[in-house]
Amino acid sequence: MRLPSKASGLIGVLLLSAVCAGCTLSRDFARYHLQRGESALSSRNLDAALAELRQAVRLDPQFAAAHGKLGLVLKEQGHLEQAAESLETAVRLDPFDFPALFELGEVYRLLDRMAQAIRAYVLAVKLQPKDFETRFRLASCYHQSGELARATGEYEAALKLDPRSAFAWSNLGAAYDAQGASYEAIRAYKRSLECNSAQPIVLVNLATVYLNQERFETARQTLEKAIEMSPGLSIAHERLGYCHWREGRLEAAATSYQKAIELNDKNARALAGLGVVRMTQYLNDPGRVALRDQAVEAWHRSLEVDPQQPKLQALIEKYRVRHEPPTLSIE
Repeated sequence: MRLPSKASGLIGVLLLSAVCAGCTLSRDFARYHLQRGESALSSRNLDAALAELRQAVRLDPQFAAAHGKLGLVLKEQGHLEQAAESLETAVRLDPFDFPALFELGEVYRLLDRMAQAIRAYVLAVKLQPKDFETRFRLASCYHQSGELARATGEYEAALKLDPRSAFAWSNLGAAYDAQGASYEAIRAYKRSLECNSAQPIVLVNLATVYLNQERFETARQTLEKAIEMSPGLSIAHERLGYCHWREGRLEAAATSYQKAIELNDKNARALAGLGVVRMTQYLNDPGRVALRDQAVEAWHRSLEVDPQQPKLQALIEKYRVRHEPPTLSIE
């Protein structure tokens, strides 16, 4: 028996209304679990948050905000691959979800998927071009990827938004230094120290630029300030040793290198530098053969830490004492 057309149309409308009501009800329940999940997340109860947010996306698979928060919880728990999947879903469902894009960039960065991280941050910057943190993260990803010109551009853009960020200034200095732009690097490092003077590693980086410019006295004063601030910083003692060596103060250089090694016996540069100092002393006074042996031993130890030092290997071959192996004669 066929229903009249008006009756069948009415049934269709009723069925559609029932489906829509079900969709609305599912979204309401999903929103309820989202709110509970957010509350648990704010209390750092990650397991409870995870359960609530999984229920939210189960009830409404098209709920972008729930996928985004689920991704954040998974990231906090260290489940980065799962976090990436949830955040990708959130962004696919809502391409204008800035927090999800930002967190997706973070997860990609933590997974060392830099090209994808850069794409996510670029999209996030387009959504909020005046957000300092996004600009800074984008610059850092370019920096890590070796795209130094783009990195400096983004660091500069970030610093226009927050000129008091010591960390951004120091990173900008490192990016300029890597490009050989020494004076720009010095300017950036100094600005970083103006924002926060208690940064011994920035002082070491600044001194390294001075060393490369052969401004040894200025470098030495800067390194001494870094050591005064942080006496246990091995790299500062190592760079001071190099500075002393270049200035011809060989015993002072040896003392600084030995201090660097005492603080970190895996400091390959300090071991190599100590070897250079001892060999220089031996060449100045060939009668002190113990200095030659100390130099070669220091180079061997440096190569044990970092084998990729062909110049040291060549020096060892040049200066090591060659002993003939013993021979046995059986008659």
